[in-house]
Amino acid sequence: MILVTGATGRVGGSALTQLLDRGVAVRALVRDPERAAVPEGVEVVRGDLADPAGLRPALDGVDSVFLVWPTVAADHAAPATIAEIAKHARRVVYLSANGVTADATDGILGSHAMLERLIEDSGVEWTFLRPGGFAANALGWAPQIRAEGVVRWIHGAARRSLIHERDIAAVGVRALTEDGLVGARPVLTGPESISQVEQARAIGRAIGRAVRFEEVPDEVARRAIFADLPAPVVDGILAAHAAMVANPEPVNDMVERLTGRPARTFADWAVDHAADFSAAAA
Repeated sequence: MILVTGATGRVGGSALTQLLDRGVAVRALVRDPERAAVPEGVEVVRGDLADPAGLRPALDGVDSVFLVWPTVAADHAAPATIAEIAKHARRVVYLSANGVTADATDGILGSHAMLERLIEDSGVEWTFLRPGGFAANALGWAPQIRAEGVVRWIHGAARRSLIHERDIAAVGVRALTEDGLVGARPVLTGPESISQVEQARAIGRAIGRAVRFEEVPDEVARRAIFADLPAPVVDGILAAHAAMVANPEPVNDMVERLTGRPARTFADWAVDHAADFSAAAA
């Protein structure tokens, strides 16, 4: 039995489907079983990673856990939750992030580093998946595209090696069902470096409607796009995108090496999610 957390999300949901396709017994941890949309054949159990004591029914009889952590939000409970998981499961495959270092302490990367340390120290077998940027982040553009056919965003020339959630899940499924990735920290990317302008065009081709990119200056973005975020966070976002203009995110072939098939392109992802960008999805 494999327990999947984040089971209603994109990566977790894809992992559920792929495990079912392999004929693996799979259980989904969800906060509200009555509202959870999961594939037929999945056992659904109520639970919350921020409530370690309440996880025991979900962990009963579980061999492995695909762990998608509510980053930062549940960090206060992480030591007790990982300890509880380690009492039941022999293996944890954790969805971490590229850029995590052992000494990271702040922000999202610090949260991932803490989880990695806790899991490694717990005594379970582990694999830490470290994907780069998710193609699904482009879903944040969907309201603009549906309404106006435009993407107003920063640094259109920034090039990213965005990865499809199905490819992250495919590597996770291998780590859960085979032994070759125990103790590994694979860095996962998409198969190409694609600019944000090109991303908008790819979405347009997928939906059969021209989508244009309008670059927003940093100072305007601070007021119009990132007004609700703390200034240091905004500084980091802007600096990272500016850096990717001169130094595009690197690309590797790890997905193909680990799954036997090339990673899906951003254009593939756009086709898979075309409905999210269509006017009918509004």
